[in-house]
Amino acid sequence: MAVCARLCGVGPSRGCRRRQQRRGPAETVAADSDPDTDPEEERIEAGAAALCAPGAGGSAGPSQPPRCSLLELPPELLVEIFASLPGTDLPSLAQVCTKFRRILHTDTIWRRRCREEYGVCENLRKLEITGVSCRDVYAKLLHRYRHILGLWQPDIGPYGGLLNVVVDGLFIIGWMYLPPHDPHVDDPMRFKPLFRIHLMERKSATVECMYGHRGPHNGHIQIVKKDEFSTKCNQTDHHRMSGGRQEEFRTWLREEWGRTLEDIFHEHMQELILMKFIYTSQYDNCLTYRRIYLPPSHPDDLIRPGLFKGTYGSHGLEIVMLSFHGKHARATKITGDPNIPAGQQTVEIDLMHRIQLPDVENLRNFNELSRIVLEVREQVRQEQQQPEEGPEDGERHSQQSPREPQQDPAQPNMGLPTEKDREPGDRGAAAAEEQPAQSGQGQPFVLPVGVSSRNEDYPRTCRMCFYGTGLIAGHGFTSPERTPGVFILFDNDRFGFIWLELKSFSLYSRVQATFRNADAPSPQAFEEMLKNIQSLTS
Repeated sequence: MAVCARLCGVGPSRGCRRRQQRRGPAETVAADSDPDTDPEEERIEAGAAALCAPGAGGSAGPSQPPRCSLLELPPELLVEIFASLPGTDLPSLAQVCTKFRRILHTDTIWRRRCREEYGVCENLRKLEITGVSCRDVYAKLLHRYRHILGLWQPDIGPYGGLLNVVVDGLFIIGWMYLPPHDPHVDDPMRFKPLFRIHLMERKSATVECMYGHRGPHNGHIQIVKKDEFSTKCNQTDHHRMSGGRQEEFRTWLREEWGRTLEDIFHEHMQELILMKFIYTSQYDNCLTYRRIYLPPSHPDDLIRPGLFKGTYGSHGLEIVMLSFHGKHARATKITGDPNIPAGQQTVEIDLMHRIQLPDVENLRNFNELSRIVLEVREQVRQEQQQPEEGPEDGERHSQQSPREPQQDPAQPNMGLPTEKDREPGDRGAAAAEEQPAQSGQGQPFVLPVGVSSRNEDYPRTCRMCFYGTGLIAGHGFTSPERTPGVFILFDNDRFGFIWLELKSFSLYSRVQATFRNADAPSPQAFEEMLKNIQSLTS
């Protein structure tokens, strides 16, 4: 921007200096972070102050006066130049001179910024019918609400959730992502809108609640702080159904589980379902969301990290996030249940301790698998008691070279309910092979006799397996403890876990979706996010 000022012959003026003295950088940043102020006006003043500050933008001295001026360029060329600049810089550019300000009212410029910065592929020309310009869409909708785009976890007690806020045409929509109906873990995710924001007239954007079955109605969004915002419904009567709570429950049951209560014969499962309906319905008028990031990936990761759907017994399907931390991998619950709530680490995998499974016939014997796993557990205990002693057990270590571990001192938790007060709730996965993951070769695999599985359609070959631990607890996350198990890698998109103590198996399948604005700004930010969501339910 300073270059533009020099080329136009517009130097530091007293007006600009006065504006700069009135508002310092800290005030400018604070004003820009307030969602209730006009962000464009604030950027105009702040940008103009920075633009017109003495010495801004270069080292051109008085001995080298500008030889040309942008003012001499034809307007159509200036439109092309300005349209290639970030939208956040354009208000400052408008302060340079009257000609620039007039050109910046060209909708072609703002149409391109909407498309390139926010992916708006809609034909924005039809906005002319409503009297709304592309500049209005950029400044009053897209730029103003840019901080809520991305992935979020709603604060719904132990149940959590996954919200994806996206630009969808001329709307910003918050989509709640739901796992497929139990036990079809390989089916695609389901989603439903919770709120939307759009610009119907020039003055301001409109927030609408989409909850319920009576269409959009008045809502409100408040950005609480940097990585947190809340929604509120102003017309909760739209959430009610004419048949009362019974009709609401049956409708919710069909949407959540894809069945009726009469189809569910297991009494404990009926209790869990009713409990979830009663609990979650309390949050239909006001919700708080906290930002979550997708895990960073590295070339030496076992498989690509990301989001997976997993089977958790009577609790149904839940969403977990697989991430790699040096010599360990962790699966963190994004959705949870009363036994192991959202935010806890359901499974931890020790990548330094491979497990060689027996042949298929011996693998059917649960006692044989249990013996192998408990031997590895004892070896891990001995190594933890003598951490400085050398690798006498190198033959059991992985052939890959994990990065230096960055293990969280807090033990991960997120597993299954205890046998005392649950149908094996959060379960683990199946066994894996000594084959290298990159070889593409697989070993025949079968679940041991006596190990229960919600989904019998699990892969019959696996690549490799590792020793791991799973978190189990009683109702209300009481008496949590980590118990031994086997992590099984089936392919690039599926893995499993066998929980020895519960004699249960969990199958996980990758969430096949592309998420924008979901990458962590740094590995440290991702680690901090994991700690934050875990602390909320610890």
